Amino acid sequence: MLARTEAVSSVRLMARGTGKETAVAERSPETNVIDFRAAEQLLAARDPRGAVQLLDPVIAAHPENTAARLLRARAFFLAAQLRPAELEFQIVLEREPDNAFAHFALARTLQRANRPEEAQRHFRLAAALDPRPEYIEAARFAPPEDSEEA
Repeated sequence: MLARTEAVSSVRLMARGTGKETAVAERSPETNVIDFRAAEQLLAARDPRGAVQLLDPVIAAHPENTAARLLRARAFFLAAQLRPAELEFQIVLEREPDNAFAHFALARTLQRANRPEEAQRHFRLAAALDPRPEYIEAARFAPPEDSEEA
């Protein structure tokens, strides 16, 4: 019961510029799920800023939720907010160092930020963790040759 009470407790935010503390409407676990799913739809519809707005309170309520953080990182990337995207991908990788997609997406973020050496490391980690063709190509690994005998 305590966990439920904590999950439903209201989030307090400072009102901008007033210094007054205001209560944000209480959020239920269902609200967080609805917002997460809506953020997925907004991202698919190419509205990354809208997705970030929906994900912020979800992550505030559940900072350990790597799925929400990964989705927010993707939204930051699509909005060309590279530093926030990088930080979110790094948080995901601290919790899930074997997440090939997070390595690949972080590498793309670093590449877009003109940091190719750092990007290459994460491309290679992604390819080592998951041999998808796009990961191997980005890591510049040679594809395995067919060893057919003639």
